[in-house]
Amino acid sequence: MTDAHTAANSPATTDMDAYWMPFTANRQFKESPRLLTRADGMYFTDDQGRQVLDGIAGLWCVNAGHNRPRIVQAIQTQAAELDFAPPFQMGHPKAFELASRLTEITPEGLNRVFFTNSGSEAVETALKIALAYHRARGEGQRTRLIGRERGYHGVNFGGMSVGGMVANRKMFGTLLAGVDHIRHTLDIQRNAFSVGLPAHGAELADDLERLVALHDASTIAAVIVEPIAGSAGVLLPPQGYLKRLREFCDKHGILLIFDEVITGFGRTGQPFAAQTFGVTPDLMTVAKGLTNGCVPMGAVFARQSIHDTFMQGPAHLIELFHGYTYSAHPLACAAGLATLDTYADDQLLTRASHIGGHFAEALHSLRGEPHVIDVRNFGLVGGVELTPRPGEPTKRAFSVFLDCWEQGVLVRTTGDIIALSPPLIASAEDLSRMVEAIRTALRRLA
Repeated sequence: MTDAHTAANSPATTDMDAYWMPFTANRQFKESPRLLTRADGMYFTDDQGRQVLDGIAGLWCVNAGHNRPRIVQAIQTQAAELDFAPPFQMGHPKAFELASRLTEITPEGLNRVFFTNSGSEAVETALKIALAYHRARGEGQRTRLIGRERGYHGVNFGGMSVGGMVANRKMFGTLLAGVDHIRHTLDIQRNAFSVGLPAHGAELADDLERLVALHDASTIAAVIVEPIAGSAGVLLPPQGYLKRLREFCDKHGILLIFDEVITGFGRTGQPFAAQTFGVTPDLMTVAKGLTNGCVPMGAVFARQSIHDTFMQGPAHLIELFHGYTYSAHPLACAAGLATLDTYADDQLLTRASHIGGHFAEALHSLRGEPHVIDVRNFGLVGGVELTPRPGEPTKRAFSVFLDCWEQGVLVRTTGDIIALSPPLIASAEDLSRMVEAIRTALRRLA
């Protein structure tokens, strides 16, 4: 990198006041900025020309690694060919092609696709489809939505309401009415340092029966959960938990929604966690890895029976009054198609099942290091939970984050949990280096 390039992108010559950054300690960041200027493969380059190993796939999204030529070329070509096409009462070929290609890898039965622009929008869409579906079939009294404590389903009002992360909810009023939550699945006392899915806790799914008894099943439209709760700190489903939840939903006529924004597209060793865990939901939300993070895009996969319930009445009438200006955007569709090709070329959607064993071994080697009270892993996602610093919650993990950054490794924190979700192209050496950076930081911590 040239000196001129570095100078042009240095904090000293960049006015940072105007940008209000999302999910960021703005004041701390602007005192000591961490600026990324390029990316390729497993690495970012910062404004000082340093190479930084990407331990979190951008933000759980760059599953195929950065700067993949096929995806870059597809976006460039599409921008010159068709930059935008209105999605209402109009279409373009790549939207239909991408939807068809996606249904080739989705769990069996999820063969209808509604495109959005993010995971947050995908969640809002799935919740609205669930409510409208029950109304269309004559059970309009099913308006209640059930989420889970410590769940994360984006930051729009529906997603915040069914989500269960306190910091994401407490500033924004009463949120949606008619929402309740089942218990989360984290049980460090019984399951600490489990390798893979914890053995204890399938009975936590029974909490849905408690809410059915409280509210009556006839009022409940849907239950939404992440197969693996990522943003809350890698909370894993106990063995048998998801199947039990599926059985309860079937018993009571409740739709089951899986939020696979984080777990989708190879993170668990199969295209989707639903396939890994052998449980098929009625609706499934995705985003992030759908386009390898290159162009914003999300989607909702639906069972055909749900889709067909809306296809009633005169054919010229709109069946679902919902959508976005940028639904199935041409650039996003082009990126999505090229991403699927890239995944297939490199067999990335199943790679986590092969390298996940090394990742688990490396992560669990942190057991016994200072402040570590739990290590959790599955596929290519891992979490290391630390004891909070007295009177300063989150600061210990944030200190690890900063230390790893100085070592040239990017990790993520949530609360006092360090999370890793490396690109699926990561080598064993890459994974070991991420873990060693965390180990070094832990040993330097107070």
